[in-house]
Amino acid sequence: MLPGSHPILDCDEAREFEARLFAGDEAHAWAAMQRAGRAVATAVLRDFEEIGGFPADGRILVLAGKGHNGGDALIAAQTILEEIPGARAEVIFVFGERVLRPLAQRAWRELSGTGLLTRVRTITGRETRATGYDLSLDGIFGFQFRPPVEPRVAELLERVNAWPIRLRAAVDLPSAGLCRADFCYATGIVKTPALDTATAGRVRYLDLGFFEVERVAPNALARVLTPGVLAPLAALRPPLSDKRTYGHVLVVAGSRQFPGAALMTTLAALRSGAGLVTALVPESLVPAFAARAPEAMWIGWPETPAGGLALEGLHLLRQKLERATALVLGPGLGREGETLALAAEIVQASPVPLVLDADALQPGVVSAGSAPRVLTPHAGEWARIEKAKLVDATIVEKGPVTRIVGRASRPTSGRVGRKARPTTYHSFFGGPVLARGGSGDLLAGLIGGLLAQAPADPLLAAARGVVWHGQAADALARSHGQVAVPATQLLDFLPAVLRECASCPTS
Repeated sequence: MLPGSHPILDCDEAREFEARLFAGDEAHAWAAMQRAGRAVATAVLRDFEEIGGFPADGRILVLAGKGHNGGDALIAAQTILEEIPGARAEVIFVFGERVLRPLAQRAWRELSGTGLLTRVRTITGRETRATGYDLSLDGIFGFQFRPPVEPRVAELLERVNAWPIRLRAAVDLPSAGLCRADFCYATGIVKTPALDTATAGRVRYLDLGFFEVERVAPNALARVLTPGVLAPLAALRPPLSDKRTYGHVLVVAGSRQFPGAALMTTLAALRSGAGLVTALVPESLVPAFAARAPEAMWIGWPETPAGGLALEGLHLLRQKLERATALVLGPGLGREGETLALAAEIVQASPVPLVLDADALQPGVVSAGSAPRVLTPHAGEWARIEKAKLVDATIVEKGPVTRIVGRASRPTSGRVGRKARPTTYHSFFGGPVLARGGSGDLLAGLIGGLLAQAPADPLLAAARGVVWHGQAADALARSHGQVAVPATQLLDFLPAVLRECASCPTS
């Protein structure tokens, strides 16, 4: 398994794990509930920055069930009220206040006894503010919910779904899959129902340290990536190093029809930490690109009449492959027959690991040669290549939740790594801000640069690239919103992400 990842558990596994973890110790469970509620509040306020920040007079709706999820939601509301003096909250006890379980009851007593009571009131569910709410906190049902939903509860959820609410937050899981959610805050453990983005919205994993206390499912084939996977990149580099220490990535990309893809891929590779970046692009593009990014070595490739890369330029690449440690192929290539034939020859001949993206994701290309490779398809591209014979491939399936499927090399007593079973790693970072042209080109360049630095571990390079790219997208959206931003602006947030991850746990 990769460092900086935790297992994803099904509901039965999560129930058994929590029973062992807390062992009936109410004080331990209460401390965990407080951590969960505060973590939800912190994450909600941070995500609110994507839409301008939580207002000074914001209004919160808390939907509290009987158990721990209700307690988490009440503690989250209390935390926000303490931080935002002008905020107010309205609480609906969906099953009534009298049936609250002990820890949820304690959370309510703390909220109503902290001097906040003048800013908190309970309502029945048939009342609502005419202008709606800024935030809803869904804490009705947890992962132990068993259908069916009582008709009156289903009616309440239908009404709440229709109310104007700027940000809808689900604690752990959206209740019964019926309550709308913009964000789902998975507290302590990601449970498999949270992977259903159709109901869960954007998932945030809130690590509460559970897996530092007790190891569980170390061989789980579904895992969630954490910021800790990036922590080694933020450490001091060895003082006796030079540009050759950090790899040499070749980018073969672009056409006159799609020039920007090659430039964006190269710009991202330059930000990856790779020591050397060489870009081989149509010769007519070199002067403009060299002026834009002089740090890269730009090599002009002979062009087809339509402006693609011509077969006759293959000798240029062969000269450079001798000193390269990774190769990125595909962004902006176009689909001319000659260029795709060239792409297959490049993959067939490559002695170094590859990142294959965009137009290089063709059955005849991805199945050529024997070098390890990272494939970065979106859903349409994956449908095109999934039946191809994939050679030693790590697959990055891009989407609302990006999934990385591959085998991690595990060291043995000898020098050769032994391959483990393929595992699916889920990245919940990023969001709709990435739904724009160029995002994938940046990801390909970032993964390629990381692969050049760690050519023996394509899975690790892919995971780090996806998390770094996604976290930079989150930071971009928090700073500038989701709409009026170009894809390349994401690059400016890569350094801050690494600094923030410097102290993240890697276990």
